[in-house]
Amino acid sequence: MPLHAFVYLASQSPRRTQLLDQLGVAHRALRPDADEDAEALEAVHAGELPLDYVRRVTRLKLGAARARLRRRGLPMAPILCADTTVALGRRILGKPRDDGEAAAMLRALSGRTHRVLTAVALSAGARSLLATSVSRVRFAALSETTIRRYVASGEPQGKAGAYAIQGRIAAWIEHIEGSHSGIMGLPLHETTLLLSRARVRLEL
Repeated sequence: MPLHAFVYLASQSPRRTQLLDQLGVAHRALRPDADEDAEALEAVHAGELPLDYVRRVTRLKLGAARARLRRRGLPMAPILCADTTVALGRRILGKPRDDGEAAAMLRALSGRTHRVLTAVALSAGARSLLATSVSRVRFAALSETTIRRYVASGEPQGKAGAYAIQGRIAAWIEHIEGSHSGIMGLPLHETTLLLSRARVRLEL
């Protein structure tokens, strides 16, 4: 069976694009149509545990991307998508709706250890492959001034848990256990394993 020359990346995240570039994997964007409500897929069900949530949302994203590919009549190729969430115990911290919610999330994370869960899904013909990365991150105590300045930077918006580990908040991260790329939004080790199983050309 020949190798796939490229994959579709069904994500609006520039960080996932950068991480896939880091692997040297050829990819094409497969972003949602203007009339798709991509954010609706990320709604949390009552009582849902973080790991169940991130896996469910990733599968939903993959299903939506498959339908998008068929609708657009594009050439067939594997589709890659992912979802990341931050969990403080059983509590799921998604993308903040506004600056007030972003500040509240950062206060909750201050001086504590939380989990970052990223699920990656890849379509391979009729099959769907799924992998999950779970990392732990500990923040130092964040002062109100630090929180206010970070929120004002605009960086927390659109980020699960209201922060980006590759941004300025990294100065207050005391400890990481797990996958740095997974915390960014695409765990490279797990992603490489899925791509290999789907026979996608790798430059490694």
